[in-house]
This record gives sequence, C-alpha cells and structure tokens, in this order.
Amino acid sequence: MIASLIESLGPWNWIVLGLVLLGIEVLVPGTFMLWLGLAAIATGLLAFTVAMGWQMQALSFAVLSVLAVLVWWFAFRQSRRTGDEQAMPLTRTDIYIGRTYVLDQPIENGLGRLHIDDTSWRIAGPDLAAGTKVRVESAEGTLLRVAPLA
Repeated sequence: MIASLIESLGPWNWIVLGLVLLGIEVLVPGTFMLWLGLAAIATGLLAFTVAMGWQMQALSFAVLSVLAVLVWWFAFRQSRRTGDEQAMPLTRTDIYIGRTYVLDQPIENGLGRLHIDDTSWRIAGPDLAAGTKVRVESAEGTLLRVAPLA
C-alpha cells in the first residue's frame, strides 16, 4: 500500500520534498536542511533521467544527503581552521581580540574599564596606568583580558 503510493508519486515527490526542506532552512537557519533539500532535488532530477524504483530513489537520497553534509562539514571545518577572514566571530567580544587600545582609566588590582566605541568594557590584566597601550588577548564572557604592548 505505502510502496504503491510512493511509486505513484514518481520523481516529483523528491522535488517537492527538496523545496519543503529548503523552506524549512529559510525558517530555521543552520545550513543543514539546505544540503538535504538539495540532495532531494538532485534525487528527483536523477529519477527523471534514470528509471529506478522507489528503493533505489531512497538509497540515492541517502547517499547524496550524506555526501552533501560531509562536503559541507569538511569545507566549514577547513574555513574555520584557516582563520578565514569571512568567518563570523563566535561572540561579540571576539571581534576585539588582537586589537590594541589606549587605556583611558588605570587597571588597579587587576581590574579596570576600557571605553571601546560606544561601550565601556570590563578588563583584566596587570596593573597599568592610564594612557598605556594594551592589546586584547582573550575574552571570557564580557570580560576582556588585556596585556601591555612591549
């Protein structure tokens, strides 16, 4: 019964499924459904060109889905490993790491504040006088760890 229903839909069911998965990707971004949707559309196009039963179509979808997700995963991992300039920062504070600033207030007892753009950030580092150049070394939540420039 179910097999005959799937068989009667033909290749269009894969294209419709692919479009539904792409629609889900638009509503819930994360790029995972994108690859499944593209695999479903590719399976539908393959089923139009090559006569195959529903079992072979399902197997084609499974293989194409795994391949698409693996290609995406390896490409994403590679771009994060190389420090790709286009990669999004993980948090708002990550954009400040590596930048240099001049202290407008001293760091006393290991803590202080630094005015960056329109925000005053809590900073931690060695005791330093106001006017000292510092580099942001890391971030822990909203606390920026700084070190003096040599």
